[in-house]
Amino acid sequence: MSKSYLREGIILGLLSAIGPFAIDMYLPALPSIGHSLHADAATVQLSLTVFFIAVGGGQLLYGPLSDMYGRKLPLYVGLVLFCFGSLACALAPNAELFLLGRFVQGLGACGGMVIPRAVVRDLHSGVEATRLMSLLMLVFSISPLLAPLTGSFVIQATGWRGVFWMVLGAAVIGFGILTTLKESRPLAARANSSLLSAFHSYRRLLLDRHFIGTVLIGTCGMASFFLYLSNSPFVMIEHYHLSPRSFSLLFSLNAAPFFIAAQFNGTIATRIGLKNLVRRASTGFAVSMLLLLGLFAAGVDHLVVMVALLCCAYACLGMTVPTSSILALEEHGAIAGTASSLIGTLQFGLGSVVMAFSGAFANGAPLPMIAGITLCAVLCMGFARITLRHSAHPAVAAA
Repeated sequence: MSKSYLREGIILGLLSAIGPFAIDMYLPALPSIGHSLHADAATVQLSLTVFFIAVGGGQLLYGPLSDMYGRKLPLYVGLVLFCFGSLACALAPNAELFLLGRFVQGLGACGGMVIPRAVVRDLHSGVEATRLMSLLMLVFSISPLLAPLTGSFVIQATGWRGVFWMVLGAAVIGFGILTTLKESRPLAARANSSLLSAFHSYRRLLLDRHFIGTVLIGTCGMASFFLYLSNSPFVMIEHYHLSPRSFSLLFSLNAAPFFIAAQFNGTIATRIGLKNLVRRASTGFAVSMLLLLGLFAAGVDHLVVMVALLCCAYACLGMTVPTSSILALEEHGAIAGTASSLIGTLQFGLGSVVMAFSGAFANGAPLPMIAGITLCAVLCMGFARITLRHSAHPAVAAA
């Protein structure tokens, strides 16, 4: 692996991680935020939902803007918004202002979540893009692996508000990281980009069955992870009586297989093709979750069993989500920013709907959470089987 290749992955991964850092780091504080702001569990969970709504909606603008003005300028704008949102959360006197701060944070986080995918497509395609995306995911894994544990220490030392002062500092560091990134979209490529052309591009993408099918594979997979994000603090801390720090360690343990497995995507895809990889990995994801659901529905309520099977499931998901994104972007290099925006909007939009819907069934027990994740896994497998059953694009299938 060349030094420039490694450098690209590290920079893009760190920029991508700033937004999720604001999600994962405050997860152990959800119960204490509710007590501090005199809000119930549903209202506190809403802080995740509004963040995802802002991220999903905002991406519709960031992608086209990055096609029009280059990749770096919208990233700078996003970081500024993220800083203002973090400051509002840190100083919020009530739940309403806290939710507003989270919404602004989400609008700022959009850029770092959507534009790095477009940069990957600017620089590479096929298996090479899969390798760079996997490397990006490895660096990105800093957030779910370390953020909850870091958050638990910060919460213990300074209270939950300290978390938002820390993510504000992370955004400031992000400005420095961004200055080292070279612009990947030349002026000539921006000439035909406009908001009107973005509208037509969105219409074309929505009518592209292959694009929508591959996006829905990753979307259902990510929805399952969002459902775990919103429910696991209550299940682990209140049902299994774990401390915030123990929960953080367990969350990292569940997240690790996703990012470790993603590092093998390039090697496996070289042997069996991108489409075969997605089909098989999504099937493993669904089978793992169906087994877990069957055990808990039968009365097995054991934390070790749940953690073990979730690790298996998310390892399969780590091979499914990045690769399905590469397949979706493969034929849309000229509008990679716009296409990446639509991917992110669909992922976070559906994730928000799933979290809001699951809140009506959540009771603090693990079974409703497991059932929701299983449904997402089965849908993920179904879309993979339907969309990728024919290798209409041989170069991609066997790359």
